[in-house]
Amino acid sequence: MSAPFAWSEFAANLGWAAATVLLVMLGTFAIALNLDMHRVVDTAWGLAFAAVAAVTFGLSAAHGDPGRRLLVTVLTVLWGLRLAVHIARRGRGHGEDPRYEAMLARAPGNRNLHALRVVYLLQASLVWLVSLPVQAAQYTPRPLSALAFAGTAVWAVGLFFEAVGDAQLARYKADPANRGRVMDQGLWRWTRHPNYFGDFLIWWGLFLVACDGGWQAAAVSVAAPLVMSVLLIGGSGKRLLERHMADRPGWAAYVARTSGFFPRPPRRG
Repeated sequence: MSAPFAWSEFAANLGWAAATVLLVMLGTFAIALNLDMHRVVDTAWGLAFAAVAAVTFGLSAAHGDPGRRLLVTVLTVLWGLRLAVHIARRGRGHGEDPRYEAMLARAPGNRNLHALRVVYLLQASLVWLVSLPVQAAQYTPRPLSALAFAGTAVWAVGLFFEAVGDAQLARYKADPANRGRVMDQGLWRWTRHPNYFGDFLIWWGLFLVACDGGWQAAAVSVAAPLVMSVLLIGGSGKRLLERHMADRPGWAAYVARTSGFFPRPPRRG
């Protein structure tokens, strides 16, 4: 009979995870002040998850199943590093992100301190919350079973949609002939947000890997994929981007024929 879920060690890990995320975000804030550009915080998003996974992997050595610990760490680090590299490349040579320019223009008092509160510390809190499946999965001693592999398959499909969607959009935008036009090729014919849909699957897949360890891990981490789903579909993801795109020529027709989130063949006519 396997050992029970390591509750006390997991609770201690929550504190270490919070400290890790805070360190990453404060370091990023220092870099942003030096560059006078807060868009670098977007690169830190994926890096912070990778750091939490790596720290938790080290702390859980004596308490969790080695296979699950390694699996969930590798999946999280691969996703986080790919996302960080993609965002860093996308922002190379550009100035401040218009979202942050608009936010700082309305800032009461010191602009940088306002950014620290409403961007860096908020993102740190979200990383800590959303990473709960990654943390919980590493404190479950039960050996890997089919559910973990099912979660890995969901994660893989999510990574495909996210990575391929990002690459297709980058190639499309690199062509000056496409300036101001709506991207409706490749995966973008099937969903208006293949990268957000991929992120959605990433976190439900990691949650399934955590569930494979037992109901305790599932119970303490179920809020994470739910929060990400709300953010991606109705929060800072799909909703805000579509508000920005609403006046672009061809957008209304694209919306009429293309799924808003979950992929499906485009409508005809």
